[in-house]
Amino acid sequence: MSKEKLATTAEPEPQWAAFVALDWADQKHYWKLVVAGSQKQEEGELENTPEAVAAWAADLNVRFGGSPVAMCVEQSRGSLVYMLLKFPQFVLFPVHPKMSASMRKALYPSGSKSDPSDTGVLLTILLHHRDKLRRLNPDTVETRLLQRLAEQRRLMVNEKTRQSNRLTACLKLYFPQILTWFDDPASPLVGAVLEKWPSLEQLQRAHDGTLRKFFHQHNCRSEERIQERIDAIRQAVSATTDAAVLGAESIAARSYGALIATLRTIIAEYDEQIAKVFAAHPEVALFDGLPGAGAALAPRLLVAFGTDRQRYATAHELECYSGIAPVRSASGQSQWIHFRWACPKFLRQTFHEFAGHSIVKSKWARAYYDLQIGRNKSHHAAVRSLAFKWIRILFRCWKNGTPYDEQVYMQSLQKHNSPLKAWLPSWKDVAGFQKPSENPA
Repeated sequence: MSKEKLATTAEPEPQWAAFVALDWADQKHYWKLVVAGSQKQEEGELENTPEAVAAWAADLNVRFGGSPVAMCVEQSRGSLVYMLLKFPQFVLFPVHPKMSASMRKALYPSGSKSDPSDTGVLLTILLHHRDKLRRLNPDTVETRLLQRLAEQRRLMVNEKTRQSNRLTACLKLYFPQILTWFDDPASPLVGAVLEKWPSLEQLQRAHDGTLRKFFHQHNCRSEERIQERIDAIRQAVSATTDAAVLGAESIAARSYGALIATLRTIIAEYDEQIAKVFAAHPEVALFDGLPGAGAALAPRLLVAFGTDRQRYATAHELECYSGIAPVRSASGQSQWIHFRWACPKFLRQTFHEFAGHSIVKSKWARAYYDLQIGRNKSHHAAVRSLAFKWIRILFRCWKNGTPYDEQVYMQSLQKHNSPLKAWLPSWKDVAGFQKPSENPA
């Protein structure tokens, strides 16, 4: 979900001084340039260093007197894009790799490929199909900071899950009892156990008093549960006596535990920074307190919409861009509605997870989910359908600058005789005010 916002090209274009296509690479970039009003193509190579890009940009700025230059690149994020965004005369038009690949196949059916030809493809798209592209307009610094923090936090959470799975697989080889004695192998308690006693043999050598004191120090307060664990430790039998397995896997288990502990600390730091940036964001009132959002998802929803009210003209644009809306394909008499594969995955995940969490916090969301399940939809299909509905609701709140109100929306469902009405609380007039009754309608 990139907050380097893609603005529609429907807005008036400036008087371009030149059109540039830049095919980026790890070591060198290849560029082609056409001056506005000319057919002649210029080309060259550019070192992938901030100094080389800055010098090249300065030359273009002097040559065209600071006039706008349309520039086509095959990425919307990355080191090259961040280098180019420093120069206000450049207006960037990102091209999806699939678009350029399809155009390359059309122009070069033989399958030939080279840096100059790839750059030529990008330039062709920029010159003749610019109406299919979107300009890259960065959102506010606060929003982009929140976006990067949220995305990086998710990477750390995924890495913690990966290390937890590795630890589980490791313990199954030589110390499977831990997986039954403790609820979560990635918990600080299990990490502390493995750090002190990385094998069953070492753990069984510990005195009962030592074990009891250890559990107390790690916030285990149930004496009954502690005694159950101690008894289980005394009765346990080693899964293997192979010294090679025990020696290698015990070190691996300690290592995974240490990695998980480090990741836990990093995630906590991200949580602290996200909370601080989110609380200070001018749009916080629109997304704080949404049913099911919480501390992790509310900032991600804010980032998903951003601050520019012109970014999306309709809710359906966001539904399609996020990948929540399905794709309809038709050929002759046949039609096929299928999952949307090409989309920002983190953005789709944000809406999907929010919709899933809202089911237990919002009465109408629960009713809508149950309705979809009753229509023989799978769990994830029902959640995507709910996310589709949530986007339309939040889009209107975002456009109007009005925070979401659960009771107001439920009254609206009642007023418009929604199919969900049978699942929602009935409303009674009490002293001139509408109040939900205790029994569902």
